[in-house]
Formats: sequence, structure tokens, C-alpha cells
Amino acid sequence: MRITSAVVATVTTISMAATTGAQTPQWPIPGKTIRIVLPFPAGGAGTDMMARVIGKKLSDEVGVPVVVDNKPGASTIIGAQDVAKSAPDGHTLLYTIVITHTQNPHLFAKLPYDPFKDFTPLSQVARSATVLIANKDAPFNDFKGMIAYGKANPGKLNVASYSPGSTAHINAEMLRVASGVDMVHVPYKGVADAQKGLMSNEVQLYFDGTASAVTAIKNGTAKGMAAATDKRVPVLPDLPTIAEQGVQGIDIVGWQGFFGPGGMNPEVAKKISATLAKIVKSDEITTLIKSQGNEPTGTTGEEFAKIVRDDYDRWGAVIKRTGIKLE
Repeated sequence: MRITSAVVATVTTISMAATTGAQTPQWPIPGKTIRIVLPFPAGGAGTDMMARVIGKKLSDEVGVPVVVDNKPGASTIIGAQDVAKSAPDGHTLLYTIVITHTQNPHLFAKLPYDPFKDFTPLSQVARSATVLIANKDAPFNDFKGMIAYGKANPGKLNVASYSPGSTAHINAEMLRVASGVDMVHVPYKGVADAQKGLMSNEVQLYFDGTASAVTAIKNGTAKGMAAATDKRVPVLPDLPTIAEQGVQGIDIVGWQGFFGPGGMNPEVAKKISATLAKIVKSDEITTLIKSQGNEPTGTTGEEFAKIVRDDYDRWGAVIKRTGIKLE
């Protein structure tokens, strides 16, 4: 049988096309910058520091530039939308906290993204916590004293949050309902403003992230009231949880983690997940996470997806009880 050169060329072309089509998309793409979108202000929280440190190690690991792009506002919605609309090639990542995927969907009637379809869970970096702190000049020194003061002075306690619907806000509403203390919620535009409000005594209480709460307590610029966790925070071993002090139900632990846009190639997502987990489990990052009062995890994408789904249901039940709704 004679095979002409034209036939050979045609078969070769088809074969190469089929092989090319079956190949996994490359990650990282040589020379293409990886952008980590952070839905918080620069320098405003422990998440900003963590994103930058992990970003530097990620750049060293994969050999392409990594930049942190702060896109704060609207309860993390602005940053989340940016990532949801980006190409799913692994070069745009979202580093966020529990609010984006498990709280916002229950708070907003018209959320401009789907927490599951529009994102690919890549790796949970850490389990995080909030700590209830009080202004250093508050007329009480501990949690039980705060409860007694609040009941004796209805409406005199102001409690801050860094945005409506944030974990700080939800915890405050849960505390108000569970303790029977009439408190006034004061929302601020960001973590830094909420912390300033507490220090200046515009507000007397704030559910702060562990990193800044630990610093404030140890520096004497705030009083530690209780940990809003299921167990004591390791860096504050002498600070009891809220449950230990008689008020139940305010103990859902938060987290920080990475997501990509929805529709990512599974093999690319798996490669990114493994790379991030390796970085998180390094001595440098593990030490940093623990110093902030958080628990390092470095999960797989599959494990993180289950955590997100479970916490979506848990926070949904909590938000329904508080009655919080946002426009």
C-alpha cells in the first residue's frame, strides 16, 4: 500500500492536534505574573501580611512574579467579583476569610457571585479566631463584669465591626441575643478604623482578629474579655472562651484560604493546591501563623471545599437566628 506524503502530513497534523488538546494547561505560564487579590486594605489586617509573605514564597517556588492586589470594600464583594470574572488559568487567586463564601450568601439578597460555581477552593491556610476585647478604660475588667455593666446600663455599650455583616458584627449580634445585654452596633470602614474606634473609646467592645488582639492586650491598649472560639487561643492561654464564662453558641472558628476562579482545570487546581500546602507547612509560615494566634492547616482543595460547604450551612443557621440582612 502506498501512503502519500499528503496523507502522512494530514495524519500527523491530526495526531498533534489531539495530543495538544489533551495536554493539561500549563501553570505557571512562564513570565506571567500571579496576582493575589486581597479584599481588604493594605496593612489593615493579619491577612495582608500573610498574603504578602506567602506571595513571596510562592514566587520563589514557581519562578514567576507574584503581586498582592488589595481590593477592599463591600464586605469583600469587590475583590471576590474581580476573581470570579478572571481567567481560570491559575494566575489570579483570591485570599480571603470565611465571610466571602459562607456569610455573604446569607446576608445579601442579591449577591453578584455564586460562592460555589464561581470559585475553585484551593487550600485553607489557617483556622482563625476572633477575640472580644474592650477599651482599656472601660468600667469593667472581665467578661462577667462587662455583662453586669451592660445589663445595668442598657444601650451604653457600643460594639464595633469592620463592616456590616462581618464576623465581628455577627458575633456581636449573637452575644447581644445570647447574653440579653442591649448593645449598639457601630460599623466602621475597615479593620484599622474599627481598632481606632476602640482605642479612642468611641466604642467599648470589638471582636478583633487574634493577631491584633494579642498585640493590643499584651501592650495594655485593650483588655481581653473572652475568646470567641471552641477552645482557648494558644497565644492567650489564660483568656477563657465565651462558653467557659456562661454564654453558649459564639464559638464558630473562622479561616483564611485561597480560591481560584470557577472552572479551573482540575489538574492545574491540584498543582496549585499542592504548592500552597507545601508553603503553608514550611517552618517560616507555620511559625508566623501560630504567632498570630491561628492554627496552620494547608489543606487540599477537596478538603477545603468540604469545609466551605459545612461552614456555609453553619453560618447560615446562625445568621438566620440573628435576623441580620443587608442590601
